[in-house]
Amino acid sequence: MATGLIRPAGALDAATALQPYRGPWSARHAAHLLRRAGFGGSADEIARYAGMSASDAVESLIRFPDTSSLPEPPDVYDPRPLFASFIRGDKTQRRALFMQARKASGASIRSMREWWLDRMLVTPAPLQEKMTFFFHGHFTTAALQKGVWPSYVYAQNQLYRAHALGNLRELTMAVSKDPAMLLYLDNADSRKAHPNENYARELMELFTLGHGNYTEEDVRQSARAFTGWSINRRTGEFFFNHRTHDDGVKTFLGRTGNFDGADIVNIIYEQPACARFWAGKLLDAFVYDGAEPPLVDAVAALIRKHDYDVAPVVSTLLRSNVFYSPRAYRALVKSPVEFVVGTHKAFGLRRIEPRSVPALAQMGQVLFSPPNVAGWPGGQNWINSQTVISRANFVASMVNAPVMAQSTLARMPLDAHAAARALADAILQGDAPPESYAQLEAYLDGAGTSALGALSAENYEERARGAAYLTMAMPAYQLA
Repeated sequence: MATGLIRPAGALDAATALQPYRGPWSARHAAHLLRRAGFGGSADEIARYAGMSASDAVESLIRFPDTSSLPEPPDVYDPRPLFASFIRGDKTQRRALFMQARKASGASIRSMREWWLDRMLVTPAPLQEKMTFFFHGHFTTAALQKGVWPSYVYAQNQLYRAHALGNLRELTMAVSKDPAMLLYLDNADSRKAHPNENYARELMELFTLGHGNYTEEDVRQSARAFTGWSINRRTGEFFFNHRTHDDGVKTFLGRTGNFDGADIVNIIYEQPACARFWAGKLLDAFVYDGAEPPLVDAVAALIRKHDYDVAPVVSTLLRSNVFYSPRAYRALVKSPVEFVVGTHKAFGLRRIEPRSVPALAQMGQVLFSPPNVAGWPGGQNWINSQTVISRANFVASMVNAPVMAQSTLARMPLDAHAAARALADAILQGDAPPESYAQLEAYLDGAGTSALGALSAENYEERARGAAYLTMAMPAYQLA
């Protein structure tokens, strides 16, 4: 972990933590909001939000505008038509068809990654994409494993977008029937004679309750309830198979009855541990890691009050005193996706550079390909000796890309002092120590460079790119 990245915890005033923030409002506060409720902001976006009140800024994010004009991915591959031939072919033909499907699916997933990054960058509803990204890392599914083809992955991505600020219970119910999830966690083939426990276990351990809030017997009974929850391989849709469902009496989390999967989800959401679990997850995502128990309790009570509706809870968090507290400010390490999309935002770019997708792999995060069902570890795990180099290499490639000629760098002042201030303010919102401003100014004025003389029209482009790199190499830029 690089030094100086995480601020020490301050004292929490639990009585006022969730009350509306009434303090000063500036570009610095607006940028903080846009980093947490989206993927950062361009200079123009930050200025626009700074011109609103804090409450109006949050309201504009919570109320999603129409996004129907945003482009859909160019190729969402569905191999099912090919599989009709697969069934009829001999062994050699089946192998060739399968390899054809794998190749086409790989290309489709690559195009979907570029599409989603572009959508994160240009969407007029950044909080919708941030919540989609949050659920993508929570209810994880890996593409191209266990028959999880691109069409299933895309449908799941759209499911998370549709439920972005909806009801957590309803989303969990929908995820339990989602074809991608049914395949990834093996529930599609779970039968009463041999119940598969994978989804039943992860539903409680990773998705809703957390370890220690259920027993192994609860896992077994839940698995029985989810038998028969499968997919129609011809249509690719959820299918409840009565013949393979265990319709016997089950005892789960202290309740007894002839339960199916829907009953299991409803019983889980009656548990106090469920609200506390989601409170911790939302605080980790929007405020800071490892929130104090009184704060977790307060958010859990808010979740129960609103019956697991996300919108009023996230709205309260984004308006709260604790959200704008020193403890929360730049307290989260940017994920690679946040780092990449935020860098494009900072430069005012409107398309994701193709080099970004392989760069994300080097930083440790590939969309639609989490490392396992627990998703990406996140937090301080994003920063190590290798990923720091990968982040620096990505920034270096970006500032030297031809597209930067049309970026906000082209509007930098031709005065070293003013340019240093403009860069640090635009990229870091002033979150740089005085010595860093001095170093930037010295670099722009020619210190330590091959070019001689003060900043001028002749050396402007070289200096601007180098200074942007130095600014993004500062510790504060790694933090959201």
